[in-house]
Amino acid sequence: MHMAKATIKSKTGAVITVEGSDSEISNILSVFERTSVVGHAKEAATKSQARKKETKKRLAASDLVINLKEDGFFEKPKSLSDISKALEEQGYLYPVTTLSGIVLSLVQKKNLRRKKIEGKWAYGK
Repeated sequence: MHMAKATIKSKTGAVITVEGSDSEISNILSVFERTSVVGHAKEAATKSQARKKETKKRLAASDLVINLKEDGFFEKPKSLSDISKALEEQGYLYPVTTLSGIVLSLVQKKNLRRKKIEGKWAYGK
């Protein structure tokens, strides 16, 4: 009877040599591959869940702008650069180019108002 031989290297670096019939080796390899794939999938799912938790803790830029409104920041009309500077003081770095779309969306949802002052848009409550 012909004996087959297989060498397997695990994720941890362990090298395993297995001998047996063709069907035995085939079965062992398929079991090893299944458990290896399942272990990898579980690990990926755990990392994904950790990222989701991290994302939940982080406020969206629109929420940060609404917080500024609730704190009275928009009592007087503000420019996009004023908004960017106020967020930066709180540790949030958003360039004016990013904020323009976010603030426009808040205007469209009627969370903020805008008006032109000296040819430039200003945002307020």
